[in-house]
Amino acid sequence: MADSEHSEDELVFLPLGGCEEIGMNLNAYGYGPPHARRWILVDIGVTFGSLDTPGIDLICADPEYLVGEHIDAIFLTHAHEDHIGAVGLLYPRLRTKAPIYATPFTTELVRSKMLERGVDPRWLKPVDLGGTVKAGPFTVTYVTLTHSIPEPNALAIDTPAGMILHTGDWKIDPNPQIGGPTDIAGLTALGDAGVLAMVCDSTNVFEEGESGSEESVKQGLIDLIAEQTQAVAVTTFASNVARVKSIIEAANQAGRSVCLVGRSMHRITDAAKAVGILPSSMEFVHESDANSMPAENILYLCTGSQGEDRAALARIARNDHRHVSLGEGDCVIFSCRIIPGNEKEIFALQNSLADQGVRVITPRMIKEPIHVSGHPCRDELRRMYQWVRPRISVPVHGERRHIMEHAAYARSLQVPEAVTPRNGSLVRLAPGRAEVIDLVPAGRLLLDGKVLVPDGAQGLEERRKLSRDGLVLASVAITEAGDVIDGPVVIVRGFSESDGRLADESLEALDEAAELAVTKMKRKNRVDDDMVEREIGRALRKACEVTFGRRPMIDVTVLRS
Repeated sequence: MADSEHSEDELVFLPLGGCEEIGMNLNAYGYGPPHARRWILVDIGVTFGSLDTPGIDLICADPEYLVGEHIDAIFLTHAHEDHIGAVGLLYPRLRTKAPIYATPFTTELVRSKMLERGVDPRWLKPVDLGGTVKAGPFTVTYVTLTHSIPEPNALAIDTPAGMILHTGDWKIDPNPQIGGPTDIAGLTALGDAGVLAMVCDSTNVFEEGESGSEESVKQGLIDLIAEQTQAVAVTTFASNVARVKSIIEAANQAGRSVCLVGRSMHRITDAAKAVGILPSSMEFVHESDANSMPAENILYLCTGSQGEDRAALARIARNDHRHVSLGEGDCVIFSCRIIPGNEKEIFALQNSLADQGVRVITPRMIKEPIHVSGHPCRDELRRMYQWVRPRISVPVHGERRHIMEHAAYARSLQVPEAVTPRNGSLVRLAPGRAEVIDLVPAGRLLLDGKVLVPDGAQGLEERRKLSRDGLVLASVAITEAGDVIDGPVVIVRGFSESDGRLADESLEALDEAAELAVTKMKRKNRVDDDMVEREIGRALRKACEVTFGRRPMIDVTVLRS
């Protein structure tokens, strides 16, 4: 009987986020029979709201399928928001007491996020670089890689069915400015011992060559900042501590003091100091003192590289920052790439700066590099596959086109099998050939103020409609006997006259339509609230379509006396 039960054991991989987008990563590995699997989770991240989700800042994967399952541990590969940003939001929802493992820098940032969300951080367990953790049937070892944040790790996940390498985010940087180099010997040793599957970053699979080194960026920034004669602001991803360190060194070589502008810059540098990645003695000029310094002696290191409306650089561009201002002859250096989807906001930000006489400098304008990607291009992927030599390639961290291309590229590198999961694909890795054996619910949760709601929540759908089509409110007072006392009174929101004024004269058509609808109703029908609301609503809907060419939300209230 025991042998029969043992033969039912399967090793499965389940991405709930990160396999149809770049971001929002949430991965699970299960081992055991289908009715009694043991699980570990890898990363619990967020993506960000857009114009399609008005009022929503953060979006994360819905872990409902895993609620109530036996979760032995949660492992975090590194501290980027798309890998850790939902820990505080989703840990309580999982209804588990599983320990959360992370290396020291990631631990420092996750702890603050958990406290910010009111979640007890006692389940957070620091792991040394290169450390190993036993969690149920899984033994997980942290493998040092390089990326655009301190302490990026792959996870070597040893299971009774074979070894999995989960890469997280990575690149091959021969000269990282912070942390050790890629552990090529460790990766090669894994390959020599035999790797069943590699679950791998797909972000830059369409890019030939290599992503480039932070060392070259450092020199590019040193040269560029030294050329400037007035105030300089540099914006980059705050999480790229190596880049932040390079900018600080470039400023110091140019005789400039550094002023951090933006909450994330302070939070990241404080965490880096706390774990010894940056010197604890490193000091910065306070915002309130920076403006009194000679322009040629100051460098502002700002958040807001993606045009975020509430970030420091956007406030500077609008001239509504409390302490920092830029003007004619100053420059802003964008040491970053444009994340697809942010083009409109970034170009609007750059135009606002240009209107003030500020010179905007982007990576495409400079011969020497002032930004490199943190993700592997094709040559780096090829080298990783040569070291690890997995039997199965499982591309993740990408849109559908990235994942399909990555699978094709892996096959061209003689990887025997490749699967192309979507969010919710339950992939059996062993025994037998790798294949998708089920598709489980894999929705999204949106942070609406302080509440997590499902995508498609009625309130959000209502908000989308309001943003598209506006709102019409109508109220009418009617006696219990069906006599109209007052109204209907019609109020609209989101409508304009042809000259740009808020709608006024045009509303007469709506007033008349609502009044006619009530007048035409028989007295006996006017005692029925639902019927009154329906008739007025129908009349207003038609009048709005004729007058404005729109189908707004319509809300009718019947008052009785």
